[in-house]
Amino acid sequence: MPHPSDHDARADTRIDSPADKATGATGPTAAPQGPESGSASTSTRVSPVDERGETAERPGDSFVQSFARGLAVIRAFDAQRPSQTLSEVAAAAGLTRAAARRILLTLQTLGYVVADGRQFRLTAKILDLGFAYLTSMPIWNLAEPVMEHLVAQVHESCSASVLDRTDIVYVLRVPTQKIIAINLATGSRLPAFCTSMGRVLLAGLDDAKLDTLLEASELKQRTPRTVTDPAELKRIIAQVREQNWAIVDQELEVGLISLSAPIRDRQGRIIAAMNVSGNAQRSTAKQMIRDFLPPLQAAAQRVSAMVALRG
Repeated sequence: MPHPSDHDARADTRIDSPADKATGATGPTAAPQGPESGSASTSTRVSPVDERGETAERPGDSFVQSFARGLAVIRAFDAQRPSQTLSEVAAAAGLTRAAARRILLTLQTLGYVVADGRQFRLTAKILDLGFAYLTSMPIWNLAEPVMEHLVAQVHESCSASVLDRTDIVYVLRVPTQKIIAINLATGSRLPAFCTSMGRVLLAGLDDAKLDTLLEASELKQRTPRTVTDPAELKRIIAQVREQNWAIVDQELEVGLISLSAPIRDRQGRIIAAMNVSGNAQRSTAKQMIRDFLPPLQAAAQRVSAMVALRG
């Protein structure tokens, strides 16, 4: 708010469906990919239909394929490729050049894309789409001063996130002046299975949904400490569900320890997670639990109370 491929070559030999002819796009869907490694916002090349590596359903006439392809073009831009040619955008989104051109020109007319010679890039107006989510949930405006107070208490960074399939998405972050191992901002994505906020959020799911998400997750070894065995992850998440908090000690990145607590709605359902993150050179996991867990839980409970009052 994370390369051109040979999609164009394959698209030239594909027989167009009636829906493709209606939209002018003939490209195949891109191969599913899992979350990428990295401390910045992670995004992947996705097809207009098959997003986040899941098999997308086509609900007949209710599915607006051209709109889905427009979103794929927007998602083709990322930190590694902020400026791209028409061919690069078409390849990344799994579209023909003609279809990508029409979408890019539409976005340019609306002010979401600007062209500089042969290069296209997003404009700041694209932030309106992401901030529409944040402004639709005013609870985060109320939560920010609570998190700022927590940071002043513990002198470590504090963040809040929500679950989006196999990822957590950062919706609010209050950093400290200290340099930590990971630099994250609102809209950043990280895999849920190896983050403390992710495990808190996964603990709010029933067993069937948890199994589905773990099966869909790319259980990648991020550090020597990363737990990737599904059975062990389910045991850990069950413990998180019972104790109502989670800690991850250098499983996401070496040197990074994160402690999280749930934010609940008035029905008691987990809707978000709040964390305190620190450096292993300053505090051990045991020290963080001892010193930071009580104020973190108190802050999460205050935000939960705000949610209940507004709910």
